[in-house]
Amino acid sequence: MNFIPYGRQNITAEDIDAVVNVLKSDYLTQGPKVPEFEDAIKNHCDVEYALAMNSATSALHAACLALDVGKGDIVWTTPITFVASANCALYCGATVDFVDIDPKTYNLSTQALKQKLEAAKERGQLPKVVIPVHLCGQPCDMKGIFGLSEEYGFSIIEDASHAIGGKYEDEPIGSCQYSDITIFSFHPVKIITTAEGGVATTNNKDLSQKMDLLRSHGITRDTELMTSEPDGPWYYQQIDLGFNYRMTEMQAALGVSQIERLQSITDRRHEIAKRYNEKLANLSVTVPFQIEESYSGLHLYVIRLKLDDIEVTHLEVFNALRAANIGVNLHYIPVHIQPYYQKHFGFKVGDFPQAEQYYKEAISLPLYPDLTEEQQDYIVETLKDILKDG
Repeated sequence: MNFIPYGRQNITAEDIDAVVNVLKSDYLTQGPKVPEFEDAIKNHCDVEYALAMNSATSALHAACLALDVGKGDIVWTTPITFVASANCALYCGATVDFVDIDPKTYNLSTQALKQKLEAAKERGQLPKVVIPVHLCGQPCDMKGIFGLSEEYGFSIIEDASHAIGGKYEDEPIGSCQYSDITIFSFHPVKIITTAEGGVATTNNKDLSQKMDLLRSHGITRDTELMTSEPDGPWYYQQIDLGFNYRMTEMQAALGVSQIERLQSITDRRHEIAKRYNEKLANLSVTVPFQIEESYSGLHLYVIRLKLDDIEVTHLEVFNALRAANIGVNLHYIPVHIQPYYQKHFGFKVGDFPQAEQYYKEAISLPLYPDLTEEQQDYIVETLKDILKDG
């Protein structure tokens, strides 16, 4: 069997034509395709504003800055995420802390958040922002988190890097029904791709204007935002310290083409996941849990090994699958045990036990639209042989 990656972009002839057409056009950057992609995101998410950027990391940074995160502030997120979900606050000079995960959904635990907020209030160290992460595409308990935000006064950035195409309470993820800002990623292994890229959505005009400035050097040509009358049609003003976080026209053209088949892509992911669920039912693994009031974008399919029921270790299973040309991965190493976070913030093993237990057991199996039934059968049979199970 040829190598099977854990994730892979799905590129069609229409996608290629869309990018080629831009390459033949007058604009490779700052042209009409970025606004077109933003409009497509707004329409899909039923949200007022969408701002395309060169990565979800950039979008997270801009979101934190738009919410005035800075020195002396505290931002909380989950330890089971990519480091960008936490690093974005550090870029602003803030301090980061974590909230342990729910053992069933693997998302930030609302109960753990409530308990941590109660203790933080007594110490006078409440977070300014909480960043729940929709791990694997499954949305967090946003209604519960939002309720706590009203009680304790923090803002919410949804890290929905895994979750475009998903729904929460029948509303599209990205609608910002229970958050200030939502962030999407369009990295090649994500649900749809712009090669690299991200988008921030919001219903708040002020936040949208701030992020718009920040993604393009803090420069505006909007006369309403200027401090004086323009000198002429060439005129612009830098009114904030921003960055070059813009998305290119080629990336946006690919995104416009990809989002047209977002529903078929998520449908296909659900077909594959359902088949995994059925075929893995009798093995010593825990398959992903799905909460009733949500629809996952299913970026990842994570199993957890029942290590007490098998005679092989987590590492042995992982290595054996890789040796069989199955490109499994692990999402993620808990952020708090990364050397940087231990050295600079004093985190240690034992701080977030549910996240650490997840890390000891989790493996991401291949999941992408072009995965064939033959490949999927091979993955399951190989896993069964390794576990000597089922």
